[in-house]
Amino acid sequence: MSSQTNPPSYHEIPFFQSVNTYFDKAAALLDHSQGLLDQIRACNAVYQIQFPVRVKGEIQVISAWRAEHSHHKLPCKGGIRYSEDVNQDEVIALSALMTYKCAVVNVPFGGGKGGIKINPKHYTIDELERITRRYTVELIRKNFIGPAVDVPAPDYGTGMREMSWIADTYQTIKFDDVNALGCVTGKPIAQGGVNGRTEATGRGVFFGVREAVNDVELMKSLGLTTGLGDKTVIVQGFGNVGYYAAKFIQEGGATITGIIEWDGAVYNPDGIDVNALKIHQANTGSIRNFSGAQTIDIGNTVLEYPCDILVPAALESQITDWNADRIQAKIIAEGANGPIAASAEPTLLAKNILVIPDMFINAGGVVVSYFEWLKNLSHVRFGRLDKRYEENSKKGLIATIENLTGKSLSASERSLLVQGPNEVDLVNSGLEDSMIGSYHEIMEVWRNNANVKDMRTAAFISAIDKIAASYDQMGIFP
Repeated sequence: MSSQTNPPSYHEIPFFQSVNTYFDKAAALLDHSQGLLDQIRACNAVYQIQFPVRVKGEIQVISAWRAEHSHHKLPCKGGIRYSEDVNQDEVIALSALMTYKCAVVNVPFGGGKGGIKINPKHYTIDELERITRRYTVELIRKNFIGPAVDVPAPDYGTGMREMSWIADTYQTIKFDDVNALGCVTGKPIAQGGVNGRTEATGRGVFFGVREAVNDVELMKSLGLTTGLGDKTVIVQGFGNVGYYAAKFIQEGGATITGIIEWDGAVYNPDGIDVNALKIHQANTGSIRNFSGAQTIDIGNTVLEYPCDILVPAALESQITDWNADRIQAKIIAEGANGPIAASAEPTLLAKNILVIPDMFINAGGVVVSYFEWLKNLSHVRFGRLDKRYEENSKKGLIATIENLTGKSLSASERSLLVQGPNEVDLVNSGLEDSMIGSYHEIMEVWRNNANVKDMRTAAFISAIDKIAASYDQMGIFP
């Protein structure tokens, strides 16, 4: 454990350059033309916006962006974050990651991302609504939003409430668009949202981690046994992604030993009750002083504590040149976007740490956003057409078996067996299938190419090949 409390200042390469470093590493192993690779790498369009909003009686000029990295598939897809730290480079980088993420998990979207340069804690709900609605109007004005063009979603600092405002604003202006609700995902259920979206990213992290730790060959290379049962886990971030990732991983059998938040961390080598900690956070506004663990004042030092699996699920660039050599985890699952700086990854790989890249492991959100978008376009909830049919078919089968055997099931047993899938069952099933299928596609690339040395490079190769195939079908690059 480090005795230092704060990292020294150091030069960090721009986020988009970091993403392109990974891209170029993978592209060097492929035979695609340079022109095609340049097109895949480049950001297609960026809209920089500055608009006035009256805040506390005074006019404040708000800076915002929306980037559409790739139009090889439409619509573009990506969240909108509210943060004082957001900037154009970050938005472009995140939109690029969305392009590759969608390709990796076989979601037919191009990558997009948006950001408004504010700290939402400094504004009233009324002020946030005015900012959000004005931002939406600006996107509509330049055709940077729409169910067939560009579909935002929640991100850091935003949630269902903001998506609700966006959807309502879009519907008001585009009143003749029958698919208007498909202009944004992550909406409340009453506004066309989908069951399972809130926990989707964290659940996807769990599915991806579970698949990796059950990979016999991979665990053997790390000196670990298979399964989650004997694994210790530290999670950075206890918001939407971090909480659900910790919850599902704990339910899968692992021991959560540390949780890190912006104002400190809690640590207990014997395990933390994730649900009890969430209740404590809701009651006190912080994870600090939780009775079931020790409070650590400098939270990010817990990144360096011993564990089998580390899940950084907060912000980008949390593992850098400064702390990479002190990371003791055997596996890092990037629940956040870009939590490992490109310059730090070689240090981790040299220590035989498996990095499960963000473009795969945190793709659960965009997978379920895709399902929500499909629901909005079809105008019918999942399960409505077949739930009762399946239940009635199962009832008939059970009745036949009971007649043949002379034995009867209890009411509770019958209810359990005949229950048809509802929307959340189908959404979770689709998410699980997407994460499992994508994992094995990435591992096939890794295992079949001796020049591929890490999982991120394999994921980028998988994404680049799929995007290149889309351009090939267009006939643009001979």
